[in-house]
Amino acid sequence: MSKTKKRLIIIAVSVPLAFLLVVMPLSTVIIYEAIFGARYETAEWLEYSVEDFEGLAVERSDFVSDGVTLAGYKYSKSEDIVKGVVVIAHGLGGGGHNTYMPFVDYFADNGYYVFSYDARGNDESGGRSVRGLPQGIIDLDSALCHVKSLEVYKDLPIVLFGHSWGGYSVGNVLAFHPDVKAAVMVAGFNQSEDMLSYQGKKFAGPTVGFGMLYLDAYEKLKFGKKYADTSAVDAMQGCDAGVMVIHGGQDATVPAEYGYGKLYEIFGDNDRFEFVFYEDRGHDNVFYSDESAEYREHLNADYKRYVEENGKKYNAETKAEFMNAHLDKKLCFEPDPELMAQILEMYDEYCCG
Repeated sequence: MSKTKKRLIIIAVSVPLAFLLVVMPLSTVIIYEAIFGARYETAEWLEYSVEDFEGLAVERSDFVSDGVTLAGYKYSKSEDIVKGVVVIAHGLGGGGHNTYMPFVDYFADNGYYVFSYDARGNDESGGRSVRGLPQGIIDLDSALCHVKSLEVYKDLPIVLFGHSWGGYSVGNVLAFHPDVKAAVMVAGFNQSEDMLSYQGKKFAGPTVGFGMLYLDAYEKLKFGKKYADTSAVDAMQGCDAGVMVIHGGQDATVPAEYGYGKLYEIFGDNDRFEFVFYEDRGHDNVFYSDESAEYREHLNADYKRYVEENGKKYNAETKAEFMNAHLDKKLCFEPDPELMAQILEMYDEYCCG
């Protein structure tokens, strides 16, 4: 065999191997860290204070998760009759738990202690970034262990409430805390792979399946199989918790097929499951009132007019300027009263029986 032919064979073998063993793994790490390698802070104009809610008391209760200190918060109102403790897991991209304060207040107003926290890489918690989707399960797992260690919650039933990333975390953490009495999964998804695949299709189209092999492997290396391999379906099959799954038909962030659809297919006839679907609601407004939706529509129109009429730019500074002057926060983020009553009824059934 000639030297030229040998070189061609070596090149023909080496190039694909280099692509498979070097280029793809490096690309996977770069892309994954670009997506999840950031911190998130709640915008100033969105922030609530505990004083915004009559009678609501708060106490810091920090804990350690995966070697990082997270900011935990114990909320309460009247302590005459306490039915249980609601643990809230927030979504990804808007900062920590603060924007979920209307829900904190609702549950506290209806006889529950509430424990909420800022996940890693958010608001008051440590960590240089959120690291990835399974980190949400890790942090919620740690939060639940912390709650169970506190004397104030001793012997109280625990229920969960999670939205988006928090919904995914709530569904999956049941694998490690099957004693949880009930869980509400709002706009959540079944497993990390679902969202990675969905987002990947936007960029790589049908070839995303090949890249998923590397993404799955990287998550397992980074978080361990215990957390990276879980799914809400498996976790829910392994516990007796009451589960409510809430989703919107206009959700483009987490399409219903990745959470609601998968769970309904398996648990649709199961008596301990409730499914709530709103055809006309999206990802961030699925649990707010119709009046709230109408207000936000007018507010967004006013904001657009404000920008154009004043020669402003669409940026964070302009938005903060406008919202600080015009936002009615209570109306804009008013929880849907019928939905909240339905959630409360389920919590009461599993906590008070």
